[in-house]
Amino acid sequence: MPPPHSSIATLPPLISLALRPLPLLPLQPILSAVMRRILLQHSGMFERLGAYAGKRYGLAASDLPFAFVLDTSPATPMITATRSMPPGLDARISGPFLALLGIVDGTYDGDALFFSRTIVVDGDVEAVLALRNAIDDAGVDVLREGATLLGPLGEALLRRYRQMKAREPSTGSRRQRPEWSPWN
Repeated sequence: MPPPHSSIATLPPLISLALRPLPLLPLQPILSAVMRRILLQHSGMFERLGAYAGKRYGLAASDLPFAFVLDTSPATPMITATRSMPPGLDARISGPFLALLGIVDGTYDGDALFFSRTIVVDGDVEAVLALRNAIDDAGVDVLREGATLLGPLGEALLRRYRQMKAREPSTGSRRQRPEWSPWN
């Protein structure tokens, strides 16, 4: 859960409870398809990591019963779902699912969420910044890439999500700049 001073909502515990017994295997083809699509649309994204290429990042939503591991090896980048964070990760990013989603979507300012301790970054912070910059430079819209795979249903869900985000009251964690950027 986020600290009391955070205005970012968390998913209801009932959602986490309902997702806990579900197998992660069916999620893997979706994650792989999103990664393939990102690589097709933004082929040089992982090369932009420079010295940080090949780092492994753990992404853990504190209100979900699973996490993700992003391996940025330029030859075979991949994202996998896992029940818990494996050892040996270069960096871990954790916080409420809606905060992490808002950072990826560009709704929330990742720096503000970090400094307010709504999200926590452990490990190689420079690698996290390099990843953020590579995604920014490539212009990746992760939610759009995922929605495209789901066809009209995905587009409708994405439109609904962005309308909902636009109606949220403004907080210090919301992006203030008018231009779109996936991480700031």
